[in-house]
Amino acid sequence: MSLNWTSVGILSALLLAGGCATNPEELLPHGDATMLDIWNQQTTGRGDNGPSIRRLLDARQMLRRPLEPTDQLMMNQSSYTRTAQTEIYRQFHRLPNPDLVMYVFPHLAGSDPVPVPGYSTVFPLYQSVQYALPGERVEDY
Repeated sequence: MSLNWTSVGILSALLLAGGCATNPEELLPHGDATMLDIWNQQTTGRGDNGPSIRRLLDARQMLRRPLEPTDQLMMNQSSYTRTAQTEIYRQFHRLPNPDLVMYVFPHLAGSDPVPVPGYSTVFPLYQSVQYALPGERVEDY
């Protein structure tokens, strides 16, 4: 049996009419509960519709174990936090940046050759200041 455009149109019209014939009260029944009642039921567990979020959180809290001393040592980050004492002492020490001395020989400079006498100049080896991580270098500079 081959379908022609007329039978396809009739079939789609029947499907659309059947979809509109459903009763919205059957799909979404209205009860006597207000939105506040539903909210309180879901958040405080005053209903019989299963466990609420509050009861689940309480059950999880009962299952938690205290931290062991080894776990507390791993969680201890006090050496990296700022206190009045650690503000005085540096945590990130500067790495050495030695000064280089360069001697410039006497020369002629400019478009009109002007004699420039020889001189010495000082500049750092690295362009920016480098810092060590905590515990990487312990000697003071």
